[in-house]
Amino acid sequence: MIALDKDASEFLYLQVVDLISEQIDKGTLRPGDRLPSLRRLSAKLEVSIPTVRQAYLELERQGRIEARPKSGYFVHAKRLNPLVSMKCRNCKPMEVHCQNLIDRVYVSIHQPGVLPLGIANPSMASPATKTLHRAMKRIMARAETRALGYAPSYGEPGLCRQIAYRYLNQGGSVDPNEVLITNGGQEALTLALKSVAQPGDVIAVESPSYYGLLELIESLDMLALEIETCPIEGVMLGRLDKALRTHRIAACMFSSSINNPLGCLSSDEYRQDLVTLLEKYGVPLIEDDVYGELHFDGPRPKPAQFFSRKGQVLTVGSFSKTVAPGYRIGWLLPGRYGEQARKFKRAMSCSSGLLQQLTLAEFMAAHDYDRHLNRLRPILKQNAERMAACVEQHFPADTGISRPRGGGVLWLEIAGRIDSGALFDAAMERCISIVPGNIFSAGSRYNNFIRISYGHPWSTEIEDGIATLGRLVRQQLQMAA
Repeated sequence: MIALDKDASEFLYLQVVDLISEQIDKGTLRPGDRLPSLRRLSAKLEVSIPTVRQAYLELERQGRIEARPKSGYFVHAKRLNPLVSMKCRNCKPMEVHCQNLIDRVYVSIHQPGVLPLGIANPSMASPATKTLHRAMKRIMARAETRALGYAPSYGEPGLCRQIAYRYLNQGGSVDPNEVLITNGGQEALTLALKSVAQPGDVIAVESPSYYGLLELIESLDMLALEIETCPIEGVMLGRLDKALRTHRIAACMFSSSINNPLGCLSSDEYRQDLVTLLEKYGVPLIEDDVYGELHFDGPRPKPAQFFSRKGQVLTVGSFSKTVAPGYRIGWLLPGRYGEQARKFKRAMSCSSGLLQQLTLAEFMAAHDYDRHLNRLRPILKQNAERMAACVEQHFPADTGISRPRGGGVLWLEIAGRIDSGALFDAAMERCISIVPGNIFSAGSRYNNFIRISYGHPWSTEIEDGIATLGRLVRQQLQMAA
């Protein structure tokens, strides 16, 4: 520890400011790192707590650190150019043709030795491996052979109760009998869409939109209509209103809690206005809420279903992003479409894994789920800030970057002529997977965008991977110049 010069004419708090600033400049303290507490640093430096507090306030005024309620002080993350609204005006319903590129993305993720920046797997930033294993052992000891059998078609009652109870804590009343357990969030989305729309129907989606939604629309022979989306709040309601008046929209599929890939988090007031607008036109809303528990700050956003008066909102949830992607357990709150959804569930998969459901019910009942999320959220936020800082260091200065308020991905806009598909191929040659932006749009609108994931334990390998991506981007821009 560098000692302060108490005989110097400079105020002691300014020496503390210089000391911490030097550590930030050298990279010893990185964006998202937590600073020592006031008491701890005062003891280390042998100065008073008010002196350290004054130094922290000055560093906060300079924008070098930030205070977080009940958490302490953290190194502030610099931000690249902010994204503007995703431009997709005058869109028309169109067929989706993205499965071939999505196939390539999925293949790349699972190749051995590849840095998987292309997979949105935030729970793996701090996996709950040991706690889940203990819960499963308790279940196996109690349930014995029953745990190896089929689950009830619509879900294990104990897990349905735990999910319903969790919604009660979020300010909504859910009947456990209304919870439909599914094989991951994707099956829940499939059941929801099949329950409200038919082949040939028009489905409104955000732009950009999670490519899994677009692939689902393609597989069901439906049409996608992209709605202009604000990277801060979500779908622009004025644009949506115009689309509802112009086109015969069968349903909307939005991630209004935390969007993938933008990471934006809409307010409860926004979602209430969204539901009111859609119910005015009698259009169902399928809300992809799989990231809702991974908000960084403030209260968890309420599911849009809590604002519905007509039961036209279907909520999709999943443990894949928050706990265990390999368990493949999601759920659907089908609203007024419960009969249709249950019929399709029986036809598609009969039931979901019983052992996994029993384990997750135990995990939640023991409050391990809450403890896990409380550990995971700040790690993800810190990872997001570290990755943003790496992008700022290695990518061109005019690169735009999302400002996620939750979830596990960054959305990058690269200024200039660049082909994200070619960048994907070049990155794979160097054993780095990313997701090219054009598969987040039915109209291939985001060819100069990429999505990268910070849902991994942070490592020098990730930092080196970002540096390599930055060099590849600069090479492409030079070739296009």
